[in-house]
Amino acid sequence: MKILVINPGATSTKVAIFEDKNKLVQENLQHSVEELERFPTVMDQKKLREEAIIKFLEKNNLKVEDLDAIAARGGILPPVESGTYRVDEKMVDYLLNKTKVQHASNLAAVIGYELAKKCKKEIPVYITDPVSVDEMIPEARLSGIKDIERKSLSHISNMRAVGIRIAEELGKRFDELNMVIAHLGSGISVAPFEKGRMIDVNNANDEGPFSVERTGELPVGDIVKLCYSGKHTKEEIKKMFIGHGGLVSYLGTNDLREAFKMAETDKKAMEVIEAMAYQIAQEVGAMCVALKGKVDAIVFTGGMAYSEKFINMIKDYIYKFAPIFIVPGEMEMEALAYGALRVLTGEEKEKVWGDEK
Repeated sequence: MKILVINPGATSTKVAIFEDKNKLVQENLQHSVEELERFPTVMDQKKLREEAIIKFLEKNNLKVEDLDAIAARGGILPPVESGTYRVDEKMVDYLLNKTKVQHASNLAAVIGYELAKKCKKEIPVYITDPVSVDEMIPEARLSGIKDIERKSLSHISNMRAVGIRIAEELGKRFDELNMVIAHLGSGISVAPFEKGRMIDVNNANDEGPFSVERTGELPVGDIVKLCYSGKHTKEEIKKMFIGHGGLVSYLGTNDLREAFKMAETDKKAMEVIEAMAYQIAQEVGAMCVALKGKVDAIVFTGGMAYSEKFINMIKDYIYKFAPIFIVPGEMEMEALAYGALRVLTGEEKEKVWGDEK
């Protein structure tokens, strides 16, 4: 089965060709700032990116007709269950005309659908585990203020992909196990998966542990004082939370490797790294509670999982909770390809977007 994977970012489009589970080729198609500035909206970039993808296929001696499926990154859709969804006119219309957030990910399904429409044979287009996956249990939604509901926003695609991989290593299906999975990147998501369902998760933008550039949870009273101090604009405060928080705030770097170098001569730098590990361990512990202590595996993934030294700091707190597995980096392209493949092979049923509402 040949599958084209499309994963747009702000200034590039990641593309890959898979044959079953084997990645044949992957490329990061760069789009210059000058090119992108010509377009009033993100969706206006559609033709530019589509043409770049066609050239990528041609360079690899492929046409769209040679594909068995297209796997696209899911855009900003209303809350959905996890799984693999068939892209249809209804979804494309929503992404084109109704989504409330302009984001490069919205382009993927639209471009994939339009590429497939140009072919004489039917080529299915799928999205798998978009960022809007929401399977939170009711008690996890309450924030403490009745007009504010906790939101499910996470690195679901990578977390679910590594969860499925670890389940396979254990000789089980993902939906047979309870796992706590932590994605450790520029943002940190920690989630309990109960028999495959993500029943809770910290919103990586404003909850949970601080990361290399995000603050995580903050003391509410002090934030109120900061917001009403008159010293900062709304945009400045938002940048403090996302982009200028965490290691950036304390050490002036968003690179954990650089922070460890600083820690060789700076005791304070090591304290900051240890504090981040401590907060991540606390969040893992909290998610073990969400599973009532019945945890088959704890899994760490994302860029920071490459640091054995940092992971060992976290392990010191949680090693008694459950067996710990490390899958460093991210499997986003694999997650999309494997989601489509599971449907193509009949291992999983495709879902129709809108049926869960």
